[in-house]
Amino acid sequence: MERVRISFGILQKFGNAPIRRANPLGLLHGVLRGVYNLVFINKFPNVSRGARLNALPYKNINEMTSDYKKRIRLKHFEYKGCYRYFITICTHDKKNLFNDEKLVEWLVIILRGKSVSFGFKVWAYCFMPDHLHLLIEGNDDCSDMRKFLSSYKKHTGFYYKKENGNPLWQINYYEHVLRKAEDTIKIAQYIFHNPVRKGLVDDYRKYKFLGSFEIEMK
Repeated sequence: MERVRISFGILQKFGNAPIRRANPLGLLHGVLRGVYNLVFINKFPNVSRGARLNALPYKNINEMTSDYKKRIRLKHFEYKGCYRYFITICTHDKKNLFNDEKLVEWLVIILRGKSVSFGFKVWAYCFMPDHLHLLIEGNDDCSDMRKFLSSYKKHTGFYYKKENGNPLWQINYYEHVLRKAEDTIKIAQYIFHNPVRKGLVDDYRKYKFLGSFEIEMK
């Protein structure tokens, strides 16, 4: 299949039309709006054009691009198998929720149970005040990262909201699939030292809200 690269720097000259500088966000907005309306037209052919345009869920370009980017996963990659992932999950509205020792203890218990159920090693976890870092690795070909994290977030989010009346997690999360050359222990150490870099402690061993299910912490 031929690959096509689109440049957002300039619009190419057609006939006698001048070359115009393009706004990347404006182009992305236009592309997504066009795709949305094509789908909408096929599904609801009798709806007016104005109604179709107003049906676009994003009225503000900044809202659209920030939300759209959060949902991007790697194309043509199933997130299943013996892969390693560096995960970051933020709390809802980036609230400082993970200063609560009892809450974090409960989240760690659920994390351990879900990791066993879905076939994952947890090399490192670190609950910063408003986000969670994880370094996980699938045990076999059936280890599905998306199902693991989805189940963990849904389970903990449901019971947290039932108890407190507010959401626990941000809608999505950020992941980095580790390459073969990236060392598991070094990445784990990087995660463990996050509280030190943020000035929360002077020694990562003093931070209560980090650990590993695979590494003996010293």
